[in-house]
Amino acid sequence: MKEYNRANIPLAKTLRKNMTPWERKLWYEFLRYYPIRFQRQKAIGNYIADFYCAKARLVVELDGGGHYTAKQTEKDEVRTKELKEMNLTVLRICNLDIDRNFSGVCEYIDLAVKKSLPQSASLTAPSSEGAKR
Repeated sequence: MKEYNRANIPLAKTLRKNMTPWERKLWYEFLRYYPIRFQRQKAIGNYIADFYCAKARLVVELDGGGHYTAKQTEKDEVRTKELKEMNLTVLRICNLDIDRNFSGVCEYIDLAVKKSLPQSASLTAPSSEGAKR
């Protein structure tokens, strides 16, 4: 279990209840049913990751338009660096990719998980059309 700032828990709960449309799509149409557990709005260190897979040591961050300003890009670089220092892999995915290439985004995440867990290569990921358990 990763260390986290307990003061972030109320905000993480609020963020889970108020996901962006892109977070909602990725969660309900792919990650929620992924064979290896992902968590939404997970407190890690001093941050709240959009999605986190502990077994794969993988953080998935969705970036909307606000992430492409110089100031926010710099903050994101620091955040990514600090998460990597915790031995985590960070995937940054643009919201436009969720809109325009959802199946590609799902494949990208699936490959990142499989790369971190070689023994999971036989995992069958759910389709991006929303698999049911």
